[in-house]
Amino acid sequence: MGTDKRERQKRNRGVRRDEVTRSEQQLKVRKRGLQIGIVVLIVVAIVAIVSFTSDDGNDVAVDDVVVDDGAVTETPATDATPAAGVPFVYGTSECPPADGSTEQRREFTDAHQLCIDPAKTYTAEFDTTQGSFSVRLLSDRAPGTVNNFVALTRWKYFDGTKCHRVIEDFVVQCGDPTATGTGGPGYSFADELPAGGEYKIGSLAMANSGPNTNGSQFFVITGENGATLPPNYTLFGEVTAGLDTAVKAMAALFNPDPAANGVPPAGDIILKKVTISES
Repeated sequence: MGTDKRERQKRNRGVRRDEVTRSEQQLKVRKRGLQIGIVVLIVVAIVAIVSFTSDDGNDVAVDDVVVDDGAVTETPATDATPAAGVPFVYGTSECPPADGSTEQRREFTDAHQLCIDPAKTYTAEFDTTQGSFSVRLLSDRAPGTVNNFVALTRWKYFDGTKCHRVIEDFVVQCGDPTATGTGGPGYSFADELPAGGEYKIGSLAMANSGPNTNGSQFFVITGENGATLPPNYTLFGEVTAGLDTAVKAMAALFNPDPAANGVPPAGDIILKKVTISES
């Protein structure tokens, strides 16, 4: 009788050990699954960021926001930004006439000389197939970038170009005459990066393919996903009119295919004419 009791106790202890072992194994499996899930999320986030940078040139692949000559790139550019207090280095290309009396020009061998008056305020007016919107250019914060944009605009560089990328709740990317995401003016210039948290819906920023690779491609932030971008893209303007009309209509033409990275948009967005006013 005592022997049977001891045998039952022995079997019960064995069963309990097996149950504990199985529980420990299941816990280990769950932990491994959680770790793998975290790694996958990190990888997905990195892929999303890289795609907003540049798949083939300066294309945003936000996206960024994007952004090839205009990729919105997500490569950390902060360390390569000119140190605070170091003057922006301008190029040698001649300045266009401020009155718009010039032929369209889209090819250059160097960035532009200083063409703006730092004491003046500059506004860009965009006339597009989706309506018109206005942008206050931030020459006090990014004088070199505003100088570049004003000069190209006065050369009629952007007139007749297509915005080649639209990503939902993110950005609309424009400024490439080839509409491929790889086009640009033939030169690049240095970053003038903002502090973290300065982007917002309606911000105008330069697309790039890495540190100090700005050219002509730019993007307008159209959603909260774009507003949370890291400060790797020069912020040089803010939409002041047309955000809820023209910009909203442009943003609605996003490419719905996640694998397309916003290219091409669901419909044509053409910058019919861009003009600069100063005061």
